[in-house]
Amino acid sequence: MSLETGKIYDGKVRNIAPYGAFVEVNLDGKVHTGMVHISEISNTYVNEIRDHLTEGQEVKVKVLNVDENGKISLSIKKASESPAPKPRTQRNNNQRVNNQRSFNGNGNNGFSKEGFTPANRQPVAEKPQTSESSFEEMLSKFKQSSEEKMSDLKRNMDGKRRNTKRIR
Repeated sequence: MSLETGKIYDGKVRNIAPYGAFVEVNLDGKVHTGMVHISEISNTYVNEIRDHLTEGQEVKVKVLNVDENGKISLSIKKASESPAPKPRTQRNNNQRVNNQRSFNGNGNNGFSKEGFTPANRQPVAEKPQTSESSFEEMLSKFKQSSEEKMSDLKRNMDGKRRNTKRIR
């Protein structure tokens, strides 16, 4: 009987190489040897295989592939129960806007004349929008902050242009 792709078997680590581990699977008295690539050993980053496996250790392996030459590709991480992915939480539009903002509402993007200030690093939470705030109000606030940013950029660029001198 031969190994079936996708099935999980009990095996024993026989040899460890820099690129993976060789595992023997005993199936009905017949020994099959396959390789577990270093990327298939653990769900975490594996720098040194010997930190995760030892020779003679019993492991559960999943058969990934058996090619026409008889080479068997195995996986330890896919044989273990993988943790369920975290459910994504729903956010409303106000939270999404607040998380995307990188300025504090005053046109300051975290930079001052002195340089980056850690106090300005965190975005300031805006007031939740009520039904009273209209599109025109939001548009005027956006225009005001855009004009402030553009004037800051122009002022900085003009200062850089004035300070450059050509050497002849």
